[in-house]
Amino acid sequence: MIFKTLLAGVVALSAHATTPLVFPPLDIHKLHQKELANEKLGEAPRFAVVRNVSVKPQSFEERDGLLVWKQRVRALNAVSLNFAFEKFKLTPNARLSIYATDFSVSVRDFTAEDNNIHGELWSPVILAEDVTIELSIPESELDELELELTRVNQGFRTFSQTTEKAGSCNVDVVCEEGDEWQKEINSVGVISTGGSTFCTGFMVNNTSNDRTPLFMTAAHCRVREYNAASLVVYWNYQSQQCGGSRNGNLDQFNTGSQFLAASAKSDFALVKLLNNPEPEWNVTYAGFDARDLDTSSATAIHHPATDEKSISFEFDPTTTTSYLKDKVPGDSTHIRVENWDVGTTEPGSSGSPLFNAEKRVIGQLHGGYASCRSATPDWYGRIHTSWEGEGVPEKRLVDWLDPGKTGDLITDTIE
Repeated sequence: MIFKTLLAGVVALSAHATTPLVFPPLDIHKLHQKELANEKLGEAPRFAVVRNVSVKPQSFEERDGLLVWKQRVRALNAVSLNFAFEKFKLTPNARLSIYATDFSVSVRDFTAEDNNIHGELWSPVILAEDVTIELSIPESELDELELELTRVNQGFRTFSQTTEKAGSCNVDVVCEEGDEWQKEINSVGVISTGGSTFCTGFMVNNTSNDRTPLFMTAAHCRVREYNAASLVVYWNYQSQQCGGSRNGNLDQFNTGSQFLAASAKSDFALVKLLNNPEPEWNVTYAGFDARDLDTSSATAIHHPATDEKSISFEFDPTTTTSYLKDKVPGDSTHIRVENWDVGTTEPGSSGSPLFNAEKRVIGQLHGGYASCRSATPDWYGRIHTSWEGEGVPEKRLVDWLDPGKTGDLITDTIE
């Protein structure tokens, strides 16, 4: 087959296709042991090893009047692959596809509509060890293309393949316990950052009720200004049957965000997604309550061990404390959940919302000791504390969740 090779801006004939990228297998056991130790220290779970590369389209073949470039990537025994293009600007008629080389799985095509302020694209995970990246573009647009593959993230565990499986006490959101919480359930997503770490987060409403795509998670989930472009949010990743097999889908996702604010004090991070979720995904915007109040009961919606979405209940009142402390009120930065009456939380649940009895978010999960084996506390960073935060817009919520300066401290969940 004859290929065209891009040399100094000129497309020339070549007889050689692009050389595949091949990465050796990882020591899965060693990585799992390391991550288990890190998670016990409160770090966000890691699911992939980063491989830095620098690959630009060079050799093209002609197909149906277009130039086509393919880059095959193999990572032996990988459970997933995902990719970072830290130079990304597609032309009007260009199309980027990512699919398993055996065509068993793929993600949606990317086009010029995916160009963004960062000039980057971070792909969702694809559950394969052998993947092809394919670009098709008219030759007349080649000079305007900006595309460079800079990272290959080699997965050693995926959603539902963590160091420790989510405990058996967890309750799927599709079970009857979740029936009265469907609007709130639809606000929660599982996230990846940097193509290598997992957490949970949620869409949050503002006092304008204008569906600005504001998304909250925990500060320790490592979402910052320098890597906000790498955030990928997966929606509706949940089991189809109560207590059924782990069969959640990963095909509904948003990629990329703009960093707005974060504070370690109450462990919150807030970003604005680059696009609203598609209407057919039925994603909602969770209401919040920033008042200085405890709640008579609490509900958590989260991805334990990054498994399919679960729901947990505390039927007793919460208290206000310091992080990992029992004394009331302590420094008043956190909400203490004594123990879960139904379900639990686990690594991967970090950043998930805690709802009060009125179904409004009052905090996001920082950490704790809860598990199916241990009826012990969890702590959530308080929305009340985060509201004024550390006194500046980049370290507080009020500027973003009350953009009209109404003074309102509560909103309801909207569709």
